[in-house]
Amino acid sequence: MPDAIEKTHLRFSQLECSSDEQLHYLFHELSELAAQEAEAPPTPETAQKFRVRWLGRQDSVISRITANWLKEAPPEAKKWVGQQLNWLRPILEDLASQSKKIAEAAALEAAAARDQIDLSLPGVTRPLGTQHLVRQTYEEMYRIFTSIGFSVVEGPEIETAYYNFEALNIPEHHPARDNMDTFYIANAPGYLLRTHTSPMQARTMEKQQPPVRIVVPGKVYRRDNPDATHSFVFHQLEGLAVDTDITFCDFKGTIEYFAKEFFGPQTRVRLRPSYFPFTEPSAEFDASCHVCDGKGCRTCKHSGWIEMFGAGMVNPAVYGFVNYDPKRYSGFAFGLGVDRLAMLKYGIDDLQQFFRNDVRFLSQFP
Repeated sequence: MPDAIEKTHLRFSQLECSSDEQLHYLFHELSELAAQEAEAPPTPETAQKFRVRWLGRQDSVISRITANWLKEAPPEAKKWVGQQLNWLRPILEDLASQSKKIAEAAALEAAAARDQIDLSLPGVTRPLGTQHLVRQTYEEMYRIFTSIGFSVVEGPEIETAYYNFEALNIPEHHPARDNMDTFYIANAPGYLLRTHTSPMQARTMEKQQPPVRIVVPGKVYRRDNPDATHSFVFHQLEGLAVDTDITFCDFKGTIEYFAKEFFGPQTRVRLRPSYFPFTEPSAEFDASCHVCDGKGCRTCKHSGWIEMFGAGMVNPAVYGFVNYDPKRYSGFAFGLGVDRLAMLKYGIDDLQQFFRNDVRFLSQFP
């Protein structure tokens, strides 16, 4: 025998309902079936299917009752059908509403459980970056020189030929000014990528009367083919001290202090005569090998000494470009290769490692 839902597909004349009581029983059976169907744990999908099945506009229980029973009923029965339909509709709407609310609450609870933070799990590791080894070396040099009264000044990387060469007593015919050694700026005569940070020495002396004690850090550019010990861009720290009665002994004591602070108190130093246009007298500064302590090894080529940098007393000719009185003032200047000193101190055998951004290399120097 068909249940009440299947009977909604029948016309009213096929129901064989001849009294109000029979209709009342039929509608109550429909409400019980709807209640039983709504008792199952709903999901958003099943809640929507329940509403469509019972209250939808097309081919639902309510739409079939309206089309097959109410419209097809004889005039004396329309009142009965209409009353029962008005009783059943709010019951179905309430069941559909409750089913939707329960489904939404269950979905929210499931989402909350899924998204809940498990405090027993290990935290997310977020590695902190560190300074590049070149920057670390710079900072160490700043600490040493500022502790003895030097100030740090910086200047432009694009310089004029005057400040890069002429003001430092490097004449026009000097090989350092040749196109084979220097990057000149196209369509900008007289401008170039600085070959050292010494131009800031001349610029500072133009603006400041002695005493002057500065170190000048920065990138410099020269036309070198990249290899393990050369690069077309590298880092320097130039130094200058000018005052009354500065002697060669002051110069030697300053750079010896730097060497011992940078490489360790056991470091020994020596000076060898050399030549630079902007210093007179000039010297090459050597330090005892920090690897073998001066006994001789591959690092120092078994000599016990490592060449550090060039330095010397400021050439009096340089004072003429900045209006200093060479009879009253004296001073010294030096130029440190930051990359080279970092390589020596940390045992790095390839200069190009500084520019490759290889995390495996950089992470060794936190």
